[in-house]
Parts: sequence; C-alpha cells; structure tokens
Amino acid sequence: QVQLVESGGGLVQAGGSLRLSCVASGRTFSSQAMGWFRQAPGKEREFVAAKSSSTGNTYYAHSVKGRFTISRDNAKNTVYLQMNSLKPEDTAVYYCVASTSPVATTTVGWYKYWGQGTQVSVSV
Repeated sequence: QVQLVESGGGLVQAGGSLRLSCVASGRTFSSQAMGWFRQAPGKEREFVAAKSSSTGNTYYAHSVKGRFTISRDNAKNTVYLQMNSLKPEDTAVYYCVASTSPVATTTVGWYKYWGQGTQVSVSV
C-alpha cells in the first residue's frame, strides 16, 4: 500500500506561482512513476504532468507545458509540481498519483495510488 500526502495548494493571483509537494510512503518510491492530475468543478479529471522513475522522462499536458515543472527527490520520497504563470483556468483540485510501474503515462487508469488532493485557486 502507498500513501500520498499533498501540500502547497492555496489562493494566488493570475501570473503568480505555487509549488505543490507530495510525500509518498509505503513502497519503494524510486521504482514508481509519479504524476499529477487535476479536476475542476464540473469537469473530468485530467492529466497534468508525470515523470518516469526508470528513464526520468517527463510528460506534460499541452495546457501547462512551459509553465509547470515536475520533479522528484528520491531521497525524500517527494515529488513536486512547480507552477508558474498561473491562470484562472488552472483552478482545480490537484491530485498526486503513483503507479506500480516505473514508466509514466498520461492515462488516469495507469495510476493505482491517489492522494486526497489539494486545492489550487487562481484569481483574476
């Protein structure tokens, strides 16, 4: 079993930045692909970013590419999402996810473990 605990969400003005953190426990973190999804009110959950543990390859949704950066610190069992140039449309609950595979994908069903989510709100 894997536990994921997110932090770092909050309210920020458009153009601002936030950094989300996710601490994982219960499994060998370095062997798991990690990622972030988000869900806005009335919308489906959507992929944001992911990082493979095996190759280090990273993947981003088109809507966040160039603004968001995913990184991981295996020594701290932590994955980060640095979010810059935030827009009101980035407002959502952000979920940290972990796979049982070292390979990351953009697919919701690929990730077995999900955190409780952290709210990110971007005002105009």
